[in-house]
Amino acid sequence: MKRNPDRRQLLAAAAKLSAVVAAAWAQLPAAAQAAFPNKPLRLIVPQPPGGGFDFVARVLAERLGKPLGQAVVVENRSGSGTLVGTDLAAKAAPDGYTLLLGSVSNLALNMGLYKNLSYDSLRDFEPLGLAVSYSYTLMCRKDLPYNSLQEVVVFAKANPGKLSYASAGNGSGQHVVAAALWHLAGVQLTHVPYRGAQPAYQDLVGGRVDLFFDLSSTARVQIDAGTVRPLATSGSARLASMPNVPTLNESGVAKLELESWFGLFAPAKTPPEILDRLRKDLAVVIASPEVAEMFRKAGGKPLNLSLAETRALVRSDIERLGKLVRELDIKPE
Repeated sequence: MKRNPDRRQLLAAAAKLSAVVAAAWAQLPAAAQAAFPNKPLRLIVPQPPGGGFDFVARVLAERLGKPLGQAVVVENRSGSGTLVGTDLAAKAAPDGYTLLLGSVSNLALNMGLYKNLSYDSLRDFEPLGLAVSYSYTLMCRKDLPYNSLQEVVVFAKANPGKLSYASAGNGSGQHVVAAALWHLAGVQLTHVPYRGAQPAYQDLVGGRVDLFFDLSSTARVQIDAGTVRPLATSGSARLASMPNVPTLNESGVAKLELESWFGLFAPAKTPPEILDRLRKDLAVVIASPEVAEMFRKAGGKPLNLSLAETRALVRSDIERLGKLVRELDIKPE
């Protein structure tokens, strides 16, 4: 009668086999270990639903999910301007399953606004691609008598602090472009920060705040509806969708240009092969005529930049806008 092998011998053999399998597994390419992606991705938007951030995120998320073969779920994580959501993305696992909707506001302006920022835009994020750039549009509530920025400035100089302007939060792009304009024009207006663009519009349309400098994509909805009056845009040229609205530079009030790009970013240290996959699929989405037309209709300028061009633009705006914020002494509070 044959005796069963000693239990210790069996355990030793099993351990050796496990070690061999583990070693072989570790040498396999990452794609062979677990094909990316094998579960839904989340796209963190550091602003509430309904604003410019949210619009761009949903356009990209819906279409990026198709080539990836997995849903890209938009997750609005607002708070402290854009700090909460951006910090959450910076600290997320670098596995490709958490992405950030990045813009001039949360990645460039915040670097100049906050002395003790919890993240570093260049160190903590890898760009995947920039999709669109928007200017800002200055609007006043329609019952005010102003038809130009010059008229607003004339009244503000004679009545310091009487006019109010809304923003989507302290330190937001809307706050910075407006504060820069009033500083350069030499006038004093009262800042009223909101938690996102939608409540700001509610008070603008309702007559509880006088002016609002918002992204042109969401501003156009209210302008087309006739609920507000456009006074100026912040880009280098007039918008094709609003050809009769002058730029800030044309107004003669101040020399100021500010546009906000939007794109997707991944946490630093995300594996190169995952970054390559995300960049490749996002590039297809961005180059889509359908997506470009959606952005154009919303007053945007579609972007199609190389990775090197993207890195250069992000770095340049961090330096340029950080300098602007410091020179004008704009505070996030």
